[in-house]
Amino acid sequence: ANVGDTRTLIIHPATTTHEQLSKEAQLASGVYPNMLRLSLGLEHIDDIKYELDEALSKL
Repeated sequence: ANVGDTRTLIIHPATTTHEQLSKEAQLASGVYPNMLRLSLGLEHIDDIKYELDEALSKL
């Protein structure tokens, strides 16, 4: 999956989309080590809510 996908996606930008940047450049661009990016897709909202609840309950 990629950030432009139609499916819901959670990524860790520091180790994916911004991995090639230095830590300083990541911070300057607003990417922090503990940050996650949530991109909502086109699934039914109840499915998205269920999956998020399931994932968050395991943290």
